[in-house]
Amino acid sequence: MFKTAILMAAMTALFGVAGTALAGFEGLLLALVFAVGLNLFAWYNSDKMVLRMYGAKEVSSGHPLHNMVADLSLNASLPTPKVYEIQSDQPNAFATGRNPENAAVAATTGLLQRLGQNEIAAVMAHELAHIKNRDTTIMVVAATFAGAISMLANFAMFFGNRRNNNIGFVGLIAMMILAPLAASLIQMAISRSREYQADRLGAEICGNPMWLASALKSIQGFASKIDNHKAEQNPSTAHMFIINPLHAHAYDKLFSTHPSTANRVAALEQMIGEVRPIQSTQKTSIPKSGPRRKRKNPWI
Repeated sequence: MFKTAILMAAMTALFGVAGTALAGFEGLLLALVFAVGLNLFAWYNSDKMVLRMYGAKEVSSGHPLHNMVADLSLNASLPTPKVYEIQSDQPNAFATGRNPENAAVAATTGLLQRLGQNEIAAVMAHELAHIKNRDTTIMVVAATFAGAISMLANFAMFFGNRRNNNIGFVGLIAMMILAPLAASLIQMAISRSREYQADRLGAEICGNPMWLASALKSIQGFASKIDNHKAEQNPSTAHMFIINPLHAHAYDKLFSTHPSTANRVAALEQMIGEVRPIQSTQKTSIPKSGPRRKRKNPWI
């Protein structure tokens, strides 16, 4: 959380410096108003928008996945979110929603078909951790600043010449290019830092860090070979998934929205012996042992 606070402070400082240099006080104010308005709309409607984008279908309360999420939510002291399935052969999952009371989790059919039950439970616990940590809210705030800085770059030509600036025309052009790039890098760094926190809390919710470590390795292996066509068409949503669904990320770690899977697994392995399973007060559908299913698929 401290690292996230530092990165958010850096984003705020970048916004102030870039705004003053690029567009003066008028442009700074206008960009902030536009960015806040757009992101407030996105914040209240992001869950519906992204679920519709991926063609997600809500599952009923009697569905095995819904039952598992309900039990995990009890362990996490969270209200049960809405549960969705997405038709995609690539194993993956994400959480969305502006707060725990208005949240949803979604899993691909590839995740339900290709992973063992322990691994699925761990993935759902990771997504519940994002909800509990209010990571969706944090990322909206980061997106607000990043969006405002990008707007400042667009406004610079209109507002930059209305005042005497100290950076000159060349400096103005450089700031128009570098400020949005820096904002995007900070935004990605915030996303990466939140993944480590969600891994840790997710391991505590499901009770076994090795379930999540195994799931991450399995998903990474499949994701590197199987396309997620919707994600490729909408790369701005890649940060939402537990593993980056885009193939290109493997070649450019600087611009990755996710930390290295190997590093995440190593961090989870260090938790062995530290985490004790949380005992639910209700009968749980979370399995105590999880061999992979090879034939019958009870999930879909």
